[in-house]
Amino acid sequence: MKKRFVSILLGAAMMVSAMGGVSVMAAEGEALPGGGSNIIYVITPSVSNPFFKTEADIATATAEELGYEVKAASHDDDPTKQTELFDSAIADKAAAIICDNAGADATIEAVKKARDAGIPTFLIDREINEDGVAISQIVANNYQGAKAIAEVWVEAMGEEGKYAELLGKESDTNAGVRSSAFHEVIDQYPDLEMVSQQTANWEKTEAFDKTEAILQANPDLDGIICGNDTMLEGAAAACDAAGITIPIIGVDGSDEAAALIKEGKATGTALQQAALIAQMAVEQADKYLKEGSTGLDEKQLVDCIAITADNVDNLKTFNYTEGGAAEETTEEAAEEEAAE
Repeated sequence: MKKRFVSILLGAAMMVSAMGGVSVMAAEGEALPGGGSNIIYVITPSVSNPFFKTEADIATATAEELGYEVKAASHDDDPTKQTELFDSAIADKAAAIICDNAGADATIEAVKKARDAGIPTFLIDREINEDGVAISQIVANNYQGAKAIAEVWVEAMGEEGKYAELLGKESDTNAGVRSSAFHEVIDQYPDLEMVSQQTANWEKTEAFDKTEAILQANPDLDGIICGNDTMLEGAAAACDAAGITIPIIGVDGSDEAAALIKEGKATGTALQQAALIAQMAVEQADKYLKEGSTGLDEKQLVDCIAITADNVDNLKTFNYTEGGAAEETTEEAAEEEAAE
């Protein structure tokens, strides 16, 4: 009966759209019907970062496989631009929005506005600081993952030495969660001394510059912990330029980090299963639109995997497969099918 009621709401939304472009809102406690079109918006940070590109590519491919039209765009971590993209989704009467957001607080109003227009939002990678606004918030278990890779790093450091930390964007809750988890492990070892802690805003070039300056001030630096793999890349490049190899870790599980691990220029990374999370969000959006519920809790944690030289060959494009080469991604499968 509930499924039938949601179908009626969807039909009503399309009729009202045709008659005058008025959005249909669900009654209190009822499922959001969507805006009336067959469009899914995929909104992420800049796809120049391979993590976010994977999110966008997998979400797009999954939605298209399910029969939706997709409009993908980047907010570039700019809340104002993100609001404009949400407004565009509302104007296009989007069925649903998949979003890796531009700020835990700054995103709340945009998601509420979409909700008021009857459009459900499914958040990936980053949470917002309010429950009951988005339908799903699917994020990597950053705390678990950061702790796991910190333990690997402590062992590589021999439980002693001077180290630096590169932090992510202050507005991103993941930055604080990962740093806290790192320190929950590292601070247990009194012979590990942090000599510098600076933000590099998730960026490779900024991480390179910050690491270069840290190395000049601390030529006896023994290790570096990074809040993500893009900063790990910059830190490793700076160390390489300085002619040193020290234990460095990150979080993400990028192919770039995997290559550095294979080369012995990085110690490890915590794989956030970006491809899986993006696929889950679209599949949940599809189920919600068809059935009125995902059948799952709003907050969903997907465990990370500690990647080291021992298992790095199992990693490819943010996918991990035990026992050998990683499975092809949904995007790669779609590309191969289209080429045939």
